[in-house]
Amino acid sequence: MRNVSEIIEQYLKQVLQQSPEGVIEIQRNELADRFDCVPSQINYVISTRFTLEKGYIVESKRGGGGYIRIQKVVLQSHGEVLDHIFRTISSRIDQAASEGLLYQLHDSGYITEREAGLMRAAISREVLAFKLPLRDEIRANILKAMLISLLSK
Repeated sequence: MRNVSEIIEQYLKQVLQQSPEGVIEIQRNELADRFDCVPSQINYVISTRFTLEKGYIVESKRGGGGYIRIQKVVLQSHGEVLDHIFRTISSRIDQAASEGLLYQLHDSGYITEREAGLMRAAISREVLAFKLPLRDEIRANILKAMLISLLSK
């Protein structure tokens, strides 16, 4: 059985997919009531499952009548994908951000699940047994090289 976080995530993704503009605005309290959970559960789902690395822009307005706006970043051209990769990776990248990027690229159809899995294995902290920040710098170089190789064909 799926947990509440997974159910909320799937619901938000479904609503977002049905939105013609690719943007949704939600009220935290209304969503919490809908799923019979506390508003902090909604915050948790949004802050962990709807990150920039995973391809989402989140804007929050607090106070009376406040909302959370979620927008899916759509990478339409090959150039946009490469630009996004270079902006996200830069000179170093941590494991969570790299996994988010791989998730986004797989979700958008730019890499296969197998390719994503191989890259996750190659850049994991267990394999890159170096001290920080060297580990994040090596991860960035490996990830950029693999993605450029895959996406340049």
